[in-house]
Amino acid sequence: MERDGVERLLAEAGADSRRLRHALTLVCDGQWWTLAGLVRETATSRRTVEALLRELVLERDGDRLRVPLADTPAYQDLLALAPPPEDPVAHLLPHYAHVLDRLTALVAKAPRARHVLDHVSATPETVLRRALLLGARFWLPGARLLCVGDHDLTSLAVKLVHPGTDVTVVDVDERILAYIDDQGLGVRTRWADLRLGLPASARDHDLALTDPPYTPEGTGLFVARAVEGLKDEGRVLLAYGASERTPMLALKVQQELSELNLAYEAIYPDFNRYFGAEAIGSAADLYILRPTTKTRPAVQSRLSRQATAIYTQGPQAVESAESAVSAVSAPSASEEALSGFGPDLLVGDWPKELAQPRVRLSTWLAKPYAAAPERVAVAVPAGLEAALPRLLLATRAAHVRVLCPGSPPPLPEVLSAVYTLSEAGDGLLDAVRLPPPAGEADSVLRRILDNGHAKLANTWREALIAVARAQGTTLTKNEARSLIREAADWSDDLTPLETPLHHLSALPAAVTTTVTALTTITS
Repeated sequence: MERDGVERLLAEAGADSRRLRHALTLVCDGQWWTLAGLVRETATSRRTVEALLRELVLERDGDRLRVPLADTPAYQDLLALAPPPEDPVAHLLPHYAHVLDRLTALVAKAPRARHVLDHVSATPETVLRRALLLGARFWLPGARLLCVGDHDLTSLAVKLVHPGTDVTVVDVDERILAYIDDQGLGVRTRWADLRLGLPASARDHDLALTDPPYTPEGTGLFVARAVEGLKDEGRVLLAYGASERTPMLALKVQQELSELNLAYEAIYPDFNRYFGAEAIGSAADLYILRPTTKTRPAVQSRLSRQATAIYTQGPQAVESAESAVSAVSAPSASEEALSGFGPDLLVGDWPKELAQPRVRLSTWLAKPYAAAPERVAVAVPAGLEAALPRLLLATRAAHVRVLCPGSPPPLPEVLSAVYTLSEAGDGLLDAVRLPPPAGEADSVLRRILDNGHAKLANTWREALIAVARAQGTTLTKNEARSLIREAADWSDDLTPLETPLHHLSALPAAVTTTVTALTTITS
């Protein structure tokens, strides 16, 4: 009898059979369910739900299923009659139906998930509920929120519900940054590969929210960067989920959080729901974490030993990285890359046998190198190719040679204002610095790009003032700032290295606009 198998599963689950009983209640209520819908609604792993369904006689309609109404009385005494734990913001949702409609459209049109970045999209209801919970627990008018990665578009939900909140997003995915900017809601966007650092302009926030890769390494890194972006009395909101079948994985992640000396202020079970991630029940808990006086030293210690493998898939997957040998650091590849080049400086992971001075990729992006090397060799590991435009803009060296694990990725056209780029062999890219340009707009653009670590708007302002001076006229700092803000309202308080590529690509036209407008200001 089918009931015997169901009772066996429930007995084996014991107190945790609440999940199974919830799923049983749903398939017995006369409604049609998909497997994915049951997983997401009950926050129970796909394997566990499948085990229950195998013990039931079901009627099916395509990919939908249910227990026939005639059979449901047999299970009445096994059902979870009480509802699951109350959603802390469920009472607010009816007031924001218009926002949910907007978010549903935004999520549907968003860039597709990139599996190598462990993307899984949260439901529109989830990102709305995150925004509502933030407002219910914290005072958001005038508060500063940092989204550490935002494939889920939580930043847009917060601006729609709490427009007075100052929101910044840091992300490695250029598509996400461009999509968020295109919505015109006033969210600041910054490019960052968190393995290499947090942008200088992404500091001093009141709150940080992150939905990281669900490996211990990925969660530890994203939370550490979130803490870096906080004021001393800030909070980190973390979405993290694990299957009820893998408590040891959850323990490893929580050990990462414990090593950061964070206090747990709250955990909302199964708060986040997803399209996919069925292995963890298409759900994740929401943690509210509070830094302590011992957190920042722990964060610095954690980041000093940061590895690049943080994902579950792709070239930077944790499991594949454990046994893989990097082609970049192999002596034969290195000898070929440096043959006839003679670098003054090595950037990244090169064999220890090489005698030249060296610097980490993260240090290279964080601050200008103290010396002025003429020839620089940069090793870019697999999975960090998105950093290449910034690695090239981080120096004024006359000649940069880049070693990639495969063919060099396409580079933005704006780099042609600085370098002549050419492939120098298998996985090799040569970037030879161009002489200073003659034209006024070209000179301003070049000055900005030559100062990758400086605030973009400040360099731009001083370059415009210099052009006006060369024309025999005077341009005040306030006049220059006004021109820049009108041409590029995104340009305040960020450096070229953290500027998203869609803004860098628009920079030449914006610079030309400001130089042309000089005649109006100074005439």
